[in-house]
Amino acid sequence: MRRSATVLAVAALALGGYGAADVYDVVPGILTRDRPTPLPAPATPGPTPTPVALPTAAAAIPVLAALADDAPVPSTAALKKALDAAVADPALGPSVGVSIRDAATGKELYARGADAPRVIASAQKILAAVAISSELDPRARMTTEVRMVAPGELVLVAGGDTLLAREAGDPDATAGRVGLRDLAEQVAAAVREEPVERWTVRLDLTYAAGPGYPDTPTYPTGWAPGDVAAGFTQTVAMIGLADERPKPYEPSPMDPAASVLDAFVGELQRAIPDATVTADDIPDLRATPAPTEATVVARGESAAYRDVLAEALDTSDNALTENLARQAALQAGRDGSFADNAAFVVDTLKAKGYDLTGTTLLDTSGLTRGQTSTAALLSQVTAEALAGKLPGLQDVIARLPVAGLDGTLFDRFRTEPANAAAGVARAKTGTLTGISSLVGTTVDADERELTFVIVADQVPASSGTLAARAALDRFVATLTACGCR
Repeated sequence: MRRSATVLAVAALALGGYGAADVYDVVPGILTRDRPTPLPAPATPGPTPTPVALPTAAAAIPVLAALADDAPVPSTAALKKALDAAVADPALGPSVGVSIRDAATGKELYARGADAPRVIASAQKILAAVAISSELDPRARMTTEVRMVAPGELVLVAGGDTLLAREAGDPDATAGRVGLRDLAEQVAAAVREEPVERWTVRLDLTYAAGPGYPDTPTYPTGWAPGDVAAGFTQTVAMIGLADERPKPYEPSPMDPAASVLDAFVGELQRAIPDATVTADDIPDLRATPAPTEATVVARGESAAYRDVLAEALDTSDNALTENLARQAALQAGRDGSFADNAAFVVDTLKAKGYDLTGTTLLDTSGLTRGQTSTAALLSQVTAEALAGKLPGLQDVIARLPVAGLDGTLFDRFRTEPANAAAGVARAKTGTLTGISSLVGTTVDADERELTFVIVADQVPASSGTLAARAALDRFVATLTACGCR
Protein backbone atom coordinates (compact mmCIF):
# COMPACT_ATOMS: atom_id res chain seq x y z
CA MET A 1 0.00 0.00 0.00
CA ARG A 2 1.28 3.49 -0.87
CA ARG A 3 0.30 4.90 2.53
CA SER A 4 2.04 2.17 4.51
CA ALA A 5 5.17 2.75 2.47
CA THR A 6 4.95 6.45 3.21
CA VAL A 7 4.90 5.83 6.96
CA LEU A 8 8.01 3.67 6.70
CA ALA A 9 9.81 6.05 4.40
CA VAL A 10 9.56 8.95 6.82
CA ALA A 11 9.85 7.06 10.07
CA ALA A 12 13.51 7.92 10.45
CA LEU A 13 12.58 11.58 10.75
CA ALA A 14 10.54 10.93 13.84
CA LEU A 15 13.30 9.07 15.59
CA GLY A 16 15.54 12.12 15.76
CA GLY A 17 12.75 14.53 16.56
CA TYR A 18 12.33 18.07 15.32
CA GLY A 19 12.82 20.93 17.72
CA ALA A 20 11.55 23.87 15.68
CA ALA A 21 7.80 23.31 15.73
CA ASP A 22 5.40 26.06 14.72
CA VAL A 23 5.34 28.17 17.88
CA TYR A 24 1.83 29.36 17.19
CA ASP A 25 0.60 25.79 17.31
CA VAL A 26 2.72 24.65 20.22
CA VAL A 27 2.86 27.55 22.63
CA PRO A 28 -0.15 29.64 23.72
CA GLY A 29 1.98 32.76 23.89
CA ILE A 30 1.82 36.33 22.59
CA LEU A 31 -0.46 35.47 19.70
CA THR A 32 -2.15 32.47 21.25
CA ARG A 33 -3.16 33.78 24.64
CA ASP A 34 -6.08 31.43 25.15
CA ARG A 35 -5.41 28.56 27.54
CA PRO A 36 -7.66 25.77 26.37
CA THR A 37 -10.08 23.91 28.59
CA PRO A 38 -10.23 20.11 28.13
CA LEU A 39 -10.91 19.14 24.53
CA PRO A 40 -14.56 18.86 23.53
CA ALA A 41 -15.69 15.52 22.23
CA PRO A 42 -15.41 15.18 18.44
CA ALA A 43 -18.64 15.51 16.48
CA THR A 44 -18.40 11.81 15.65
CA PRO A 45 -17.25 9.98 18.78
CA GLY A 46 -14.12 7.90 18.33
CA PRO A 47 -12.13 5.50 20.48
CA THR A 48 -10.15 6.66 23.48
CA PRO A 49 -6.91 8.31 22.29
CA THR A 50 -3.88 6.05 22.33
CA PRO A 51 -0.28 6.74 21.29
CA VAL A 52 0.74 5.97 17.74
CA ALA A 53 3.30 3.18 17.43
CA LEU A 54 5.93 4.42 14.96
CA PRO A 55 8.21 2.07 13.01
CA THR A 56 11.64 1.37 14.43
CA ALA A 57 14.91 2.43 12.85
CA ALA A 58 15.50 -1.17 11.80
CA ALA A 59 12.34 -1.19 9.69
CA ALA A 60 12.98 -1.52 5.98
CA ILE A 61 12.36 1.67 4.04
CA PRO A 62 10.97 0.71 0.62
CA VAL A 63 10.98 2.95 -2.42
CA LEU A 64 7.59 4.61 -2.77
CA ALA A 65 5.47 3.23 -5.55
CA ALA A 66 3.68 5.61 -7.89
CA LEU A 67 0.03 6.23 -7.21
CA ALA A 68 -2.24 4.18 -9.45
CA ASP A 69 -3.68 6.18 -12.34
CA ASP A 70 -6.97 4.33 -12.03
CA ALA A 71 -7.52 4.90 -8.29
CA PRO A 72 -11.19 5.83 -7.85
CA VAL A 73 -12.10 9.47 -7.30
CA PRO A 74 -14.21 10.18 -4.19
CA SER A 75 -17.73 11.35 -4.86
CA THR A 76 -19.01 14.68 -3.58
CA ALA A 77 -21.98 13.01 -1.91
CA ALA A 78 -19.79 10.51 -0.05
CA LEU A 79 -17.34 13.22 1.03
CA LYS A 80 -20.22 15.30 2.32
CA LYS A 81 -21.53 12.39 4.35
CA ALA A 82 -18.10 11.71 5.83
CA LEU A 83 -16.90 15.27 6.40
CA ASP A 84 -19.90 17.38 7.36
CA ALA A 85 -19.79 16.18 10.95
CA ALA A 86 -16.04 16.83 11.20
CA VAL A 87 -16.50 20.37 9.89
CA ALA A 88 -19.22 20.91 12.50
CA ASP A 89 -16.88 20.01 15.38
CA PRO A 90 -17.59 22.64 18.08
CA ALA A 91 -13.86 23.14 18.67
CA LEU A 92 -13.64 24.78 15.23
CA GLY A 93 -16.34 27.32 15.93
CA PRO A 94 -19.13 28.53 13.66
CA SER A 95 -17.03 29.83 10.74
CA VAL A 96 -15.11 27.22 8.74
CA GLY A 97 -13.95 27.27 5.12
CA VAL A 98 -13.13 23.98 3.40
CA SER A 99 -12.05 22.89 -0.07
CA ILE A 100 -11.08 19.38 -1.16
CA ARG A 101 -9.67 18.75 -4.65
CA ASP A 102 -8.56 15.75 -6.66
CA ALA A 103 -4.79 16.19 -7.05
CA ALA A 104 -4.65 14.54 -10.48
CA THR A 105 -7.32 16.68 -12.13
CA GLY A 106 -7.56 19.72 -9.85
CA LYS A 107 -11.33 19.28 -9.73
CA GLU A 108 -12.98 20.52 -6.53
CA LEU A 109 -14.85 17.63 -4.92
CA TYR A 110 -16.15 19.20 -1.70
CA ALA A 111 -16.44 22.78 -0.46
CA ARG A 112 -17.93 24.58 2.52
CA GLY A 113 -17.67 28.37 2.76
CA ALA A 114 -14.62 28.27 0.49
CA ASP A 115 -15.21 31.69 -1.09
CA ALA A 116 -15.63 33.65 2.15
CA PRO A 117 -12.70 35.89 3.14
CA ARG A 118 -10.99 34.68 6.31
CA VAL A 119 -7.80 35.25 8.25
CA ILE A 120 -5.61 32.33 7.17
CA ALA A 121 -2.57 33.09 9.38
CA SER A 122 0.66 31.36 8.38
CA ALA A 123 -1.06 29.42 5.61
CA GLN A 124 -0.61 32.72 3.77
CA LYS A 125 3.03 31.73 3.24
CA ILE A 126 1.84 29.41 0.47
CA LEU A 127 0.57 32.44 -1.46
CA ALA A 128 3.88 34.22 -0.93
CA ALA A 129 5.67 31.09 -2.10
CA VAL A 130 3.95 31.38 -5.49
CA ALA A 131 5.57 34.77 -6.06
CA ILE A 132 8.92 33.79 -4.54
CA SER A 133 9.26 30.61 -6.59
CA SER A 134 8.10 32.37 -9.76
CA GLU A 135 10.77 35.07 -9.57
CA LEU A 136 13.77 33.38 -7.95
CA ASP A 137 15.42 30.48 -9.78
CA PRO A 138 14.66 27.51 -7.49
CA ARG A 139 18.11 26.08 -8.23
CA ALA A 140 20.05 29.31 -7.57
CA ARG A 141 21.88 29.91 -4.30
CA MET A 142 22.69 32.85 -2.06
CA THR A 143 26.34 33.80 -1.80
CA THR A 144 28.21 35.06 1.26
CA GLU A 145 31.64 36.47 0.44
CA VAL A 146 34.69 37.91 2.14
CA ARG A 147 36.57 40.47 0.07
CA MET A 148 40.00 41.94 0.73
CA VAL A 149 40.05 45.67 -0.03
CA ALA A 150 43.71 45.98 0.98
CA PRO A 151 46.13 43.95 3.09
CA GLY A 152 44.64 43.95 6.58
CA GLU A 153 41.20 45.17 5.46
CA LEU A 154 38.38 42.66 4.89
CA VAL A 155 34.68 43.06 4.12
CA LEU A 156 32.10 40.38 4.96
CA VAL A 157 29.47 40.76 2.23
CA ALA A 158 25.92 39.62 2.97
CA GLY A 159 24.07 37.85 0.19
CA GLY A 160 20.75 36.94 1.77
CA ASP A 161 21.72 33.80 3.69
CA THR A 162 20.42 33.94 7.27
CA LEU A 163 21.09 30.24 7.90
CA LEU A 164 24.87 30.39 8.36
CA ALA A 165 26.58 27.93 10.67
CA ARG A 166 28.58 29.48 13.49
CA GLU A 167 31.44 27.02 13.02
CA ALA A 168 31.89 24.44 10.23
CA GLY A 169 29.12 24.13 7.67
CA ASP A 170 27.31 21.01 6.51
CA PRO A 171 27.15 20.70 2.70
CA ASP A 172 24.12 18.42 2.97
CA ALA A 173 22.12 20.79 5.18
CA THR A 174 19.78 23.66 4.42
CA ALA A 175 20.18 25.45 7.75
CA GLY A 176 23.91 25.64 8.34
CA ARG A 177 25.21 24.76 4.89
CA VAL A 178 27.75 27.61 4.89
CA GLY A 179 29.98 27.79 7.96
CA LEU A 180 31.81 30.85 9.25
CA ARG A 181 34.74 28.62 10.17
CA ASP A 182 34.96 27.47 6.56
CA LEU A 183 34.98 31.09 5.35
CA ALA A 184 37.65 32.02 7.88
CA GLU A 185 39.85 29.12 6.82
CA GLN A 186 39.47 30.16 3.17
CA VAL A 187 40.59 33.66 4.13
CA ALA A 188 43.56 32.32 6.09
CA ALA A 189 44.67 30.23 3.11
CA ALA A 190 44.30 33.17 0.71
CA VAL A 191 46.28 35.65 2.85
CA ARG A 192 48.91 33.28 4.13
CA GLU A 193 51.69 35.19 2.35
CA GLU A 194 50.44 38.63 3.48
CA PRO A 195 52.81 40.06 6.18
CA VAL A 196 49.98 41.69 8.13
CA GLU A 197 49.81 41.77 11.93
CA ARG A 198 46.38 43.39 12.25
CA TRP A 199 43.20 42.63 10.30
CA THR A 200 39.92 44.52 10.51
CA VAL A 201 36.59 43.19 9.25
CA ARG A 202 33.54 45.24 8.39
CA LEU A 203 30.11 44.39 7.00
CA ASP A 204 28.56 45.17 3.63
CA LEU A 205 24.79 44.92 4.12
CA THR A 206 23.76 46.56 0.87
CA TYR A 207 22.37 43.38 -0.72
CA ALA A 208 18.54 43.50 -0.82
CA ALA A 209 18.62 46.07 1.97
CA GLY A 210 15.31 47.64 1.02
CA PRO A 211 14.56 51.34 0.49
CA GLY A 212 16.06 53.81 2.92
CA TYR A 213 18.49 51.37 4.56
CA PRO A 214 19.61 51.59 7.36
CA ASP A 215 16.75 53.79 8.59
CA THR A 216 13.86 51.54 7.48
CA PRO A 217 11.98 49.24 9.88
CA THR A 218 13.53 45.82 10.39
CA TYR A 219 10.18 44.03 10.36
CA PRO A 220 6.69 44.79 9.01
CA THR A 221 4.84 47.52 10.88
CA GLY A 222 1.96 45.11 11.50
CA TRP A 223 4.13 42.83 13.63
CA ALA A 224 3.81 43.38 17.36
CA PRO A 225 7.19 44.30 18.92
CA GLY A 226 6.35 41.97 21.79
CA ASP A 227 6.25 39.01 19.42
CA VAL A 228 9.81 39.76 18.31
CA ALA A 229 10.99 40.35 21.86
CA ALA A 230 9.43 37.09 23.07
CA GLY A 231 11.02 34.93 20.36
CA PHE A 232 7.93 34.26 18.26
CA THR A 233 9.66 35.80 15.26
CA GLN A 234 12.73 37.93 14.58
CA THR A 235 13.92 40.95 12.67
CA VAL A 236 14.28 40.56 8.91
CA ALA A 237 17.90 40.60 7.76
CA MET A 238 20.03 39.47 4.83
CA ILE A 239 22.63 37.70 6.95
CA GLY A 240 22.23 35.68 10.13
CA LEU A 241 23.13 32.57 12.10
CA ALA A 242 21.06 29.41 11.92
CA ASP A 243 21.45 28.77 15.64
CA GLU A 244 19.99 32.19 16.47
CA ARG A 245 16.63 31.63 14.85
CA PRO A 246 13.88 32.43 17.36
CA LYS A 247 12.29 30.01 19.77
CA PRO A 248 9.41 30.76 22.14
CA TYR A 249 10.80 32.89 24.97
CA GLU A 250 14.32 32.54 23.51
CA PRO A 251 14.43 35.61 21.25
CA SER A 252 16.93 36.17 18.47
CA PRO A 253 19.33 39.12 18.62
CA MET A 254 17.76 42.33 17.37
CA ASP A 255 20.86 42.80 15.20
CA PRO A 256 21.63 39.44 13.53
CA ALA A 257 24.41 40.97 11.42
CA ALA A 258 26.36 42.02 14.51
CA SER A 259 26.22 38.44 15.79
CA VAL A 260 27.54 37.14 12.48
CA LEU A 261 30.38 39.65 12.45
CA ASP A 262 31.40 38.85 16.03
CA ALA A 263 31.34 35.12 15.34
CA PHE A 264 33.31 35.52 12.11
CA VAL A 265 35.97 37.67 13.78
CA GLY A 266 36.37 34.92 16.38
CA GLU A 267 36.73 32.24 13.71
CA LEU A 268 39.18 34.36 11.74
CA GLN A 269 41.27 34.95 14.86
CA ARG A 270 41.32 31.19 15.32
CA ALA A 271 42.42 30.69 11.71
CA ILE A 272 45.12 33.43 11.84
CA PRO A 273 46.47 33.12 15.40
CA ASP A 274 49.59 35.22 14.80
CA ALA A 275 47.62 38.35 13.84
CA THR A 276 45.11 40.50 15.68
CA VAL A 277 41.60 40.47 14.20
CA THR A 278 39.02 43.11 15.14
CA ALA A 279 35.62 44.27 13.90
CA ASP A 280 35.00 47.71 12.43
CA ASP A 281 31.24 48.06 12.65
CA ILE A 282 29.42 51.37 12.19
CA PRO A 283 26.20 52.07 10.24
CA ASP A 284 27.89 54.08 7.48
CA LEU A 285 30.28 51.24 6.74
CA ARG A 286 27.47 48.69 6.70
CA ALA A 287 25.73 50.77 4.01
CA THR A 288 28.89 51.10 1.91
CA PRO A 289 29.33 48.46 -0.80
CA ALA A 290 32.61 46.61 -0.93
CA PRO A 291 34.61 47.84 -3.92
CA THR A 292 33.96 45.72 -6.99
CA GLU A 293 37.71 45.45 -7.59
CA ALA A 294 38.30 43.99 -4.11
CA THR A 295 39.69 40.45 -4.16
CA VAL A 296 37.28 37.68 -3.16
CA VAL A 297 39.18 35.64 -0.58
CA ALA A 298 36.31 33.46 0.67
CA ARG A 299 32.96 32.42 -0.67
CA GLY A 300 30.12 30.17 0.45
CA GLU A 301 26.88 29.21 -1.29
CA SER A 302 23.65 28.52 0.56
CA ALA A 303 21.28 25.68 -0.15
CA ALA A 304 19.18 26.20 -3.28
CA TYR A 305 16.32 28.67 -3.02
CA ARG A 306 13.79 25.84 -3.30
CA ASP A 307 15.30 24.20 -0.21
CA VAL A 308 15.35 27.46 1.73
CA LEU A 309 11.73 28.17 0.76
CA ALA A 310 10.76 24.67 1.86
CA GLU A 311 12.56 25.34 5.17
CA ALA A 312 10.59 28.57 5.62
CA LEU A 313 7.30 26.74 5.15
CA ASP A 314 8.31 23.64 7.12
CA THR A 315 9.22 25.68 10.18
CA SER A 316 6.69 28.48 9.57
CA ASP A 317 9.57 30.97 9.70
CA ASN A 318 8.11 34.47 9.33
CA ALA A 319 11.38 36.36 8.96
CA LEU A 320 12.82 33.88 6.48
CA THR A 321 9.67 34.16 4.35
CA GLU A 322 9.92 37.97 4.40
CA ASN A 323 13.61 37.71 3.48
CA LEU A 324 12.87 35.57 0.41
CA ALA A 325 9.92 37.73 -0.61
CA ARG A 326 12.08 40.86 -0.52
CA GLN A 327 14.77 39.23 -2.63
CA ALA A 328 12.16 38.12 -5.17
CA ALA A 329 10.40 41.49 -5.24
CA LEU A 330 13.61 43.44 -5.76
CA GLN A 331 14.61 41.09 -8.56
CA ALA A 332 11.22 41.79 -10.14
CA GLY A 333 11.96 45.52 -10.06
CA ARG A 334 9.86 46.38 -7.00
CA ASP A 335 10.99 48.72 -4.22
CA GLY A 336 11.62 46.03 -1.57
CA SER A 337 9.55 47.63 1.20
CA PHE A 338 7.48 45.30 3.35
CA ALA A 339 4.21 46.77 2.05
CA ASP A 340 5.30 46.51 -1.58
CA ASN A 341 6.53 42.96 -1.06
CA ALA A 342 2.96 42.05 -0.12
CA ALA A 343 1.70 43.95 -3.18
CA PHE A 344 4.21 42.01 -5.29
CA VAL A 345 2.63 38.74 -4.12
CA VAL A 346 -0.85 40.03 -4.95
CA ASP A 347 0.24 41.24 -8.39
CA THR A 348 1.96 37.94 -9.16
CA LEU A 349 -1.15 35.97 -8.26
CA LYS A 350 -3.32 38.26 -10.39
CA ALA A 351 -0.94 37.92 -13.33
CA LYS A 352 -1.31 34.15 -13.10
CA GLY A 353 -5.07 34.49 -13.40
CA TYR A 354 -6.13 33.76 -9.83
CA ASP A 355 -9.31 35.31 -8.46
CA LEU A 356 -8.25 37.44 -5.51
CA THR A 357 -11.72 38.42 -4.40
CA GLY A 358 -11.61 38.49 -0.59
CA THR A 359 -7.79 38.57 -0.47
CA THR A 360 -6.00 41.42 1.33
CA LEU A 361 -2.30 40.99 2.08
CA LEU A 362 -0.29 43.33 4.33
CA ASP A 363 2.82 41.18 4.71
CA THR A 364 4.10 37.99 3.10
CA SER A 365 4.24 35.79 6.19
CA GLY A 366 0.69 35.99 7.56
CA LEU A 367 1.63 37.45 10.95
CA THR A 368 0.08 40.90 10.55
CA ARG A 369 -3.53 41.25 11.66
CA GLY A 370 -6.16 42.48 9.21
CA GLN A 371 -5.23 40.17 6.32
CA THR A 372 -7.66 37.84 4.61
CA SER A 373 -7.86 35.31 1.83
CA THR A 374 -10.06 32.35 0.93
CA ALA A 375 -9.94 28.58 1.18
CA ALA A 376 -10.80 28.55 -2.54
CA LEU A 377 -7.62 30.43 -3.49
CA LEU A 378 -5.39 28.34 -1.25
CA SER A 379 -7.00 25.20 -2.66
CA GLN A 380 -6.46 26.19 -6.28
CA VAL A 381 -2.85 27.23 -5.70
CA THR A 382 -2.03 24.01 -3.83
CA ALA A 383 -3.63 21.78 -6.47
CA GLU A 384 -1.95 23.59 -9.37
CA ALA A 385 1.43 23.52 -7.65
CA LEU A 386 1.14 19.79 -7.05
CA ALA A 387 0.09 19.22 -10.67
CA GLY A 388 3.19 21.02 -11.95
CA LYS A 389 1.39 24.13 -13.19
CA LEU A 390 3.53 26.19 -10.79
CA PRO A 391 6.84 24.39 -11.43
CA GLY A 392 8.90 26.37 -8.94
CA LEU A 393 6.47 25.49 -6.17
CA GLN A 394 5.81 21.85 -6.97
CA ASP A 395 8.79 20.52 -5.04
CA VAL A 396 8.08 22.81 -2.07
CA ILE A 397 4.47 21.61 -1.74
CA ALA A 398 5.60 18.01 -2.09
CA ARG A 399 7.93 18.54 0.89
CA LEU A 400 5.50 20.06 3.38
CA PRO A 401 5.72 18.64 6.93
CA VAL A 402 4.53 15.06 7.34
CA ALA A 403 1.73 14.41 9.82
CA GLY A 404 3.08 13.14 13.13
CA LEU A 405 6.69 13.08 12.01
CA ASP A 406 8.40 16.38 11.19
CA GLY A 407 8.25 20.14 10.81
CA THR A 408 5.28 21.92 12.34
CA LEU A 409 3.34 18.61 12.41
CA PHE A 410 5.93 16.78 14.48
CA ASP A 411 3.81 16.50 17.61
CA ARG A 412 0.42 16.21 15.90
CA PHE A 413 -1.59 13.23 14.58
CA ARG A 414 -0.14 11.08 17.35
CA THR A 415 -3.35 9.75 18.91
CA GLU A 416 -6.52 8.07 17.70
CA PRO A 417 -8.53 8.88 15.67
CA ALA A 418 -6.18 11.46 14.12
CA ASN A 419 -3.39 8.90 13.70
CA ALA A 420 -5.15 7.57 10.60
CA ALA A 421 -3.35 10.36 8.75
CA ALA A 422 0.06 9.97 10.47
CA GLY A 423 2.81 9.49 7.92
CA VAL A 424 0.37 10.11 5.08
CA ALA A 425 -0.83 13.71 5.12
CA ARG A 426 1.44 16.69 4.54
CA ALA A 427 0.37 20.20 5.50
CA LYS A 428 1.21 23.81 6.21
CA THR A 429 -0.16 25.09 9.49
CA GLY A 430 -1.57 28.50 10.27
CA THR A 431 -2.45 29.74 13.76
CA LEU A 432 -3.24 33.04 15.45
CA THR A 433 -5.51 33.68 18.38
CA GLY A 434 -8.93 32.50 17.22
CA ILE A 435 -7.67 31.17 13.87
CA SER A 436 -6.46 27.69 12.96
CA SER A 437 -5.84 26.28 9.49
CA LEU A 438 -4.26 23.41 7.60
CA VAL A 439 -3.40 23.31 3.89
CA GLY A 440 -1.91 20.24 2.29
CA THR A 441 -2.23 16.84 0.66
CA THR A 442 -3.18 13.33 1.63
CA VAL A 443 -3.87 9.93 0.07
CA ASP A 444 -7.24 8.34 0.81
CA ALA A 445 -8.10 4.70 1.48
CA ASP A 446 -8.50 4.06 -2.24
CA GLU A 447 -4.99 5.42 -2.94
CA ARG A 448 -6.29 8.65 -4.51
CA GLU A 449 -4.21 11.75 -3.82
CA LEU A 450 -6.25 14.71 -2.62
CA THR A 451 -5.51 18.30 -1.62
CA PHE A 452 -7.28 19.89 1.32
CA VAL A 453 -7.75 23.31 2.87
CA ILE A 454 -9.57 23.91 6.13
CA VAL A 455 -9.64 27.29 7.87
CA ALA A 456 -11.46 28.03 11.14
CA ASP A 457 -11.43 31.75 11.86
CA GLN A 458 -13.73 31.96 14.87
CA VAL A 459 -12.19 29.38 17.21
CA PRO A 460 -13.98 29.57 20.59
CA ALA A 461 -11.85 31.07 23.33
CA SER A 462 -13.43 28.60 25.76
CA SER A 463 -11.73 25.66 24.08
CA GLY A 464 -8.84 27.42 22.34
CA THR A 465 -6.06 26.70 19.91
CA LEU A 466 -5.10 23.21 21.02
CA ALA A 467 -8.67 21.95 20.76
CA ALA A 468 -9.02 23.51 17.32
CA ARG A 469 -5.88 21.92 15.98
CA ALA A 470 -6.99 18.53 17.32
CA ALA A 471 -10.27 18.98 15.45
CA LEU A 472 -8.37 19.89 12.27
CA ASP A 473 -6.29 16.75 12.66
CA ARG A 474 -9.43 14.64 13.05
CA PHE A 475 -10.85 16.22 9.90
CA VAL A 476 -7.75 15.31 7.88
CA ALA A 477 -7.75 11.79 9.37
CA THR A 478 -11.40 11.32 8.36
CA LEU A 479 -10.58 12.39 4.81
CA THR A 480 -7.53 10.11 4.71
CA ALA A 481 -9.39 7.06 6.01
CA CYS A 482 -12.33 7.54 3.67
CA GLY A 483 -12.66 5.89 0.27
CA CYS A 484 -15.80 8.00 -0.10
CA ARG A 485 -17.15 6.46 -3.28
